[in-house]
Amino acid sequence: MSETQFQIGQVAERTELSIRTLRHYDEVGLVTPSARSAGGFRLYTEDDVRRLLVIRRMKPLAFSLDEMRRLLEALDTLATSTSTATERAAARAFVVECHRRAEDSCQLLRRQLGYAEELTELLARLGADTPPDPDDQPSHS
Repeated sequence: MSETQFQIGQVAERTELSIRTLRHYDEVGLVTPSARSAGGFRLYTEDDVRRLLVIRRMKPLAFSLDEMRRLLEALDTLATSTSTATERAAARAFVVECHRRAEDSCQLLRRQLGYAEELTELLARLGADTPPDPDDQPSHS
């Protein structure tokens, strides 16, 4: 039985990545579709989609394409029973490093989201013609 394959538009919808981004990832060798149709169209498998979802999760955390590639390789190494102990240790160390960076980035994003929510609330109050809180007014110094 053959594995289900998805065309690029379906993958774009499932991953919330643009078709242009998916093509770029293919061109730079980050995630290459597992197959091509007779007409040359990219065909992705569930495993390809899973890899793309890892990348999508890394994007807002400012990981580079090289770091994305390295994390995918590390995950592959950890999932492969034929990896040596040294390869597994190096892969695990990189995963730990990525985890630490992801946690730091999440903390920064939470702080930035808080600022954005404060601004949204301020603008809502000002737009509703309610008397502004003097502490919320910008200083004119």
